[in-house]
Amino acid sequence: MTTVPYFSQWETAEMTSAVLEDGPSALLSDPLWRQSGADTVEEYVQWAVNVCGMACLKMILAARGELHPILSLARACTAYGGYVVSEDGGSIKGLIYAPFVRFVADRFGLEAEVMTAVETANIPEILSRRPYFIASVHPSIRFPDQTPPSKGGHLVLVTAASAESVRFHNPSGHDRPSQQHAQLPLAVFERFFAHRGIAVGH
Repeated sequence: MTTVPYFSQWETAEMTSAVLEDGPSALLSDPLWRQSGADTVEEYVQWAVNVCGMACLKMILAARGELHPILSLARACTAYGGYVVSEDGGSIKGLIYAPFVRFVADRFGLEAEVMTAVETANIPEILSRRPYFIASVHPSIRFPDQTPPSKGGHLVLVTAASAESVRFHNPSGHDRPSQQHAQLPLAVFERFFAHRGIAVGH
């Protein structure tokens, strides 16, 4: 099995705790912000909190040897309608799944499928057909002992699953165990999972 490289949605992966404590403005001090492809640090900060889906895509592409700046992916996806940026540039809505599917097919030749009403127990079957599942979960999945206030709102890249557990890369994990190859029992993943996502194949 191909090892999937890990990428955070911020360029300095260790900054999650600072973002949780101080908000997105903490990213103004990210020393690696230019690697994102942003023109300014302010643009980087604006996008960084919205690009968990692009981080998942970046990981999929990296697994086949392609490296793309995360903002380059976000801008290209926006051109397909995958993100909606307000006229004043102040807010960003997305990731919108259907335009994302068209984007990755056109630009990268990836086969992708929007999936809804997905039972957690069926994730292994999805991965038997497609190698990746971008799953909508609550962002507090980084603290799996907590009970989330809702489901969804954040995207993680599921790379393996069995009848007992799910393994995934979390673009906003706060430490290495919650970032790379995080593994949770199906019943725990279920508490955070919004039963929708995008299955992605080569």
